[in-house]
This record gives sequence, C-alpha cells and structure tokens, in this order.
Amino acid sequence: MNNRPSASVELDEILNFLKKNIQLKEVYQNILYQSIINQTAEEKGVTIAAEEIQAEADRYRQAKHLQKASDAVAWLADQKITPDDWEAGIRDRLLAKKLADCLFSQEVETFFSQNRLEFDQVLLYQIILADEKLAEELVYEIEEQEISFYQAAHIYDIDERRRHQCGYEGKLYRWNLKPDIAALVFGTPAGKVIGPIQIDQGYSIFQVEEFIPAKLTPQRCQEILDKMFQEWLARELTYRLHSQMV
Repeated sequence: MNNRPSASVELDEILNFLKKNIQLKEVYQNILYQSIINQTAEEKGVTIAAEEIQAEADRYRQAKHLQKASDAVAWLADQKITPDDWEAGIRDRLLAKKLADCLFSQEVETFFSQNRLEFDQVLLYQIILADEKLAEELVYEIEEQEISFYQAAHIYDIDERRRHQCGYEGKLYRWNLKPDIAALVFGTPAGKVIGPIQIDQGYSIFQVEEFIPAKLTPQRCQEILDKMFQEWLARELTYRLHSQMV
C-alpha cells in the first residue's frame, strides 16, 4: 500500500489550511484591497502599460539571476505559477505603487513637516540593572569618570546581548520609546547620563551618542507614501464593509 502524500493539492485543502492557521483573514483582506485599488485606479485613469510590466519583469529576472529564458520558466514552474500569473502579479504591484503616487505624492512633504519630530532619531545606549542602589552607584561612577558607560554596560547589564554590545540599543525613532522616556532622552544633551529610571525590568540608565535630525530623504518619502496608502486602504475597506452591512 502506498501511503506517500499526493504531490497535488486541491483548492479546498488550501482553504482549510489557511483557516486552521488563522491566515484566511489576511488573504481575504488583501484580495479586497486589490479590488479597491483596481476600482480606484480605473476611476482615476491610472493604468499600467505592457512596457512597464516587461521592464519590471526584466529587473526581477536580473535580480534573481534568471537571464536565460529556460531559467525563468523553471523558476515559474517551481513557484507553481504561469507567465500570465507572474505578469498579473507584477501589474498589480505596479498599479498599487502608481495609484499611491497619484493619491498622496503631493501630501508627503506636508505630512513630514507636520510630524517632523516623530522622524528624529537617536543613537542610544542603555544599561538595565535589577538593583536600584547599584544603578545609582554606577551613575555616580560614570559621571565621575571612574568607569565609562560602555564598560559599565559590558560588566553589569542584566541582558547578555546588551552586555556584548556595551549597551548599544541602536538607531531609534522617538516613537520607538515610551513617551516619558522619549521626552527625557530627546531633552538631554548627548553624552550626559540619564537615570536611573525605574522600568518593568528593573532600573535603566541611558546615554545618547548622537542625535540625528529628521531629513526628507527619498527613502523616507517612500516610507511616508506607503504608510499613507496603507492607512487609506484600511479606511476604504472599513467604509465599504460597513456600507454593505447598513
């Protein structure tokens, strides 16, 4: 008797798998998003030319090192899609990007200006200790230059990762921090010790290495545009679902 699983999968099996793994809602939502994009693009006269699809396909093939037609055919077969499926997917992605530009590209600078503080960043170091008295002693020793902040973090921090990185937390946005801590961090000159501050894990000491003022770079423009577009899609979906229920 052959008990090996079948190499083919029925649509009902795919649907049941998505349900069991709580993934169906996300797929359903993305399908509705695409419907909104298609309808709005048609209303706005936004279209994608065949040349645009071909150019994007060529860029993708180059990035995937699929220079030979046979390589591309084999890759598509492995993904279980046809060339028409692939081109349709490219078309959908390009349409979403072009529609986002159409709807919100003129609003990016205004959004950035109104929310500039949220895009400020900081190179931040942190030491977390379990004992308040030790935290207070370390702050005194760091201020008196008896030990550097980085040495103290390497020796005393309760977290192994931070010990190895001498307290380095990374390049953080203001919104990465709790509001009260963000106010202290962004309101204290670089190099000055902040704390100790009681937090859930114990007592925290901070030090800023550098403040990085917000700039409207091309990457940030795209981030803002993507954020505005996703928020618009979510609002549109909520509105349409609500309208159907009324």
